[in-house]
Amino acid sequence: MLKIEGLSKEYEGNVVLDKIDLEVKKGDVIGIIGPSGTGKSTLLRTINLLEKPEEGKILLDDISLEFPLKSADRKKVFELRSRTGMVFQRFNLLKHKTALQNVMEGLITVQRKSKEEAEKLALEALAQVGVAKWRNHYPKHLSGGQQQRVAIARTLVMRPDVILLDEPTSSLDPELISEVLKVIKEIADKGYTMLLVSHEMNFIRKVSNRVLFLDGGHIVEDGSPQEVFNYPKHKRTIQFFQKMDILANHEIETKQRQVI
Repeated sequence: MLKIEGLSKEYEGNVVLDKIDLEVKKGDVIGIIGPSGTGKSTLLRTINLLEKPEEGKILLDDISLEFPLKSADRKKVFELRSRTGMVFQRFNLLKHKTALQNVMEGLITVQRKSKEEAEKLALEALAQVGVAKWRNHYPKHLSGGQQQRVAIARTLVMRPDVILLDEPTSSLDPELISEVLKVIKEIADKGYTMLLVSHEMNFIRKVSNRVLFLDGGHIVEDGSPQEVFNYPKHKRTIQFFQKMDILANHEIETKQRQVI
């Protein structure tokens, strides 16, 4: 479905992604974890082309893009973006539009749907994430959790092939995190293909069928939640879990000399 080959990204000479290879199957829910500043968010933003890689390939079904891009690739870029949906850390809602209008926006401006059809679809999406009764509220009158659920509805209503979630709970108060995680779990259970960057380790364990651990712009661990959390192979992964006090298999601590 989605394939990434040799994807690299630099910022002012600092390598953030270093020849990343990744294949995502339809229906995969991939949790992406690792220390801050190791390329997790950048990986999502390059898939959606909010950031342009210096080299590599992105293939999504019949769309194939090779970097650096050429002017002739403009149509392919639009197609890729239209088939990937992004949920940001800070919601990115239009402040001067209601929840309903925010969800309708892409349907009208990108998919050219009529106002009547856009409103019907937007109401369904808001109901799906449990915020339909706040449809006429502006972002400033919504809690952080409600705003993020509107942002998720805005993504869902476009029916993307892949949903990219970049730390969707990092801007929320602790008591609001669970309501957003509940919605994400419900979406995952419906078979959506998702890549999720998060520091919510217990949630990553529950919602993902596959976990990636990134460090220094590389994927150093790739496996099922049980494999990565209970039996990590890489020394850097073990160190990370030890610091977070979530290393499930404590026998690993005595075998670090055997790891990569």
